[in-house]
Amino acid sequence: MEVGVWFSFFVLFLAGGLTPGPAVMLVTTASIRYGFWAAMIPSVGVCAANLVWITLAVSGATALAHTFPIGFVALKIIGIGFILFLAWRTAFGAPVDLTKREPPPKARLFATGLGLQLLNPNALVYFGLAMPGFIDASRDLFTQAIVLMVTVTVCEMFGLAVYAAGAEALANRFQSAVFARWFFRIAAGVMAASALFAIWATWAPVSA
Repeated sequence: MEVGVWFSFFVLFLAGGLTPGPAVMLVTTASIRYGFWAAMIPSVGVCAANLVWITLAVSGATALAHTFPIGFVALKIIGIGFILFLAWRTAFGAPVDLTKREPPPKARLFATGLGLQLLNPNALVYFGLAMPGFIDASRDLFTQAIVLMVTVTVCEMFGLAVYAAGAEALANRFQSAVFARWFFRIAAGVMAASALFAIWATWAPVSA
């Protein structure tokens, strides 16, 4: 994996980790109710589910690239399209109220985080459609998988830790329409820019 491609992948998933979604809602409400360290339990569950998604993405991308290269290119294009759609929806969607969702009991936090991420439609978009666009099937896939796993875990844990640490402050600030609007639009802009760079940076190896 080229450094430029990895950096684009890193920025994309960092932006995704900082964008409110089901996992963020779960961790934020857990932090509000139980505190920061308790909120890290479902965060670990989310990261464990991500490892499953990455394994499936790398395996699927490899098979598709070798048996149906045109489909691999199509998958990249569809993935970028989905990311741009998510960016548009993030930028212009309604503000998210982070104060209304109740977390499950402590004993079930890890299982809830794991199950939530395995069933999260956004995870299918990112890992099933977007991630194959960053994988070079002509290079060592095991090394790429390890790099992707470490990168995603760091980005996910960082984003969830930020929300857990500032849960109460964020919940209050999101009541401001101005704050919520600009937060979502900046996150959407980073997502869109990363997606466009990714398709530019990885197009040549696929079409060669």
